[in-house]
Amino acid sequence: MKDIYIEGKTIGRTHKPFMIAEMSGNHNQSLERALEIVEAAAAAGADALKLQTYTADTMTLNIKSKDFYIDDAESLWEGKSLYDLYQEAYTPWEWHQPIFDRCRELGLIPLSTPFDETAVDFLEELDIPLYKIASFENTDIPLIKKVASTGKPMIISTGMATAAELEEAVQAAREAGCQDLILLKCTSTYPASPENTNIRTIPHMQDLFKCQVGLSDHTMGTGVAVASVALGATVIEKHFTLSRADGGVDAAFSLEPDELRALVVETERAWQSLGEVTYGPTDKEKNSLKFRRSIYAAKDIQKGETLTKENIRVIRPGYGLAPKYYDRLLGRKANQDIQAGSPLNFDMLC
Repeated sequence: MKDIYIEGKTIGRTHKPFMIAEMSGNHNQSLERALEIVEAAAAAGADALKLQTYTADTMTLNIKSKDFYIDDAESLWEGKSLYDLYQEAYTPWEWHQPIFDRCRELGLIPLSTPFDETAVDFLEELDIPLYKIASFENTDIPLIKKVASTGKPMIISTGMATAAELEEAVQAAREAGCQDLILLKCTSTYPASPENTNIRTIPHMQDLFKCQVGLSDHTMGTGVAVASVALGATVIEKHFTLSRADGGVDAAFSLEPDELRALVVETERAWQSLGEVTYGPTDKEKNSLKFRRSIYAAKDIQKGETLTKENIRVIRPGYGLAPKYYDRLLGRKANQDIQAGSPLNFDMLC
């Protein structure tokens, strides 16, 4: 699981989680708003901003039969036709260049999800540095091969895919030329529930496919994403908007700027906390050893006097003998006068 280098940034286990802010359709068909989302993502500390590159006509057919309508009472888009939904949500292709330019001005890596070969060709003209395959396209082997043939790093979301389907996708990507592959654990419901997210799959996926694994997170809030870092996630992708109150196709499960900033901070803290397997005091803890308990004279003890529960105690600080010696000291005699408040050591005893 080698590090992956993209436009001056590194993705890997020895680096903080790579944070992708997903704009999707949250621009609400306003280029000005799209550019504001870019600026807010950069200010919040994201590493990359992701678009989706399609049109309604490259996604589906403008047919009004039942097959082409969303019939799911739990869906945010219940009752919409696929064509109308994609017409509302798509990012006009002429916007890509100004959005990419603003990203690079602000230190964000621009990337996108293409949904057909024409989108890949278009994105290549923009010198895109990184591609993302959406969960609903992770079985589209021709599209995966097309993206892999560019030689660019590729992220594949794994929503709904069986292990066998992922094996086909990974094999196709690698055979077609992809050298840098990242899989994202994903649950393709909008929003997703924590109970249905199963992030314990992340280390298993790493072992199975020998590549970096992250999380494409559709849950509300930030807890699931932070927890995923402890399981080895190197990339976090979250939908992002200026304000959920503004509406939009993905607004309901998108983070706002303050929430994205908190996620950036907390995932980095989670990553920093992983460290390595270690026991004993760290360098920073060594100064705290003095606050452990140890054995002290609780009263003045005369030379020849027997040590008892009344004249010795286990207390803080930790300059005396360790508490494990307490029972061994009881009944022994002092070979010198010992002042109350003195830490005990074996040289004081007969």
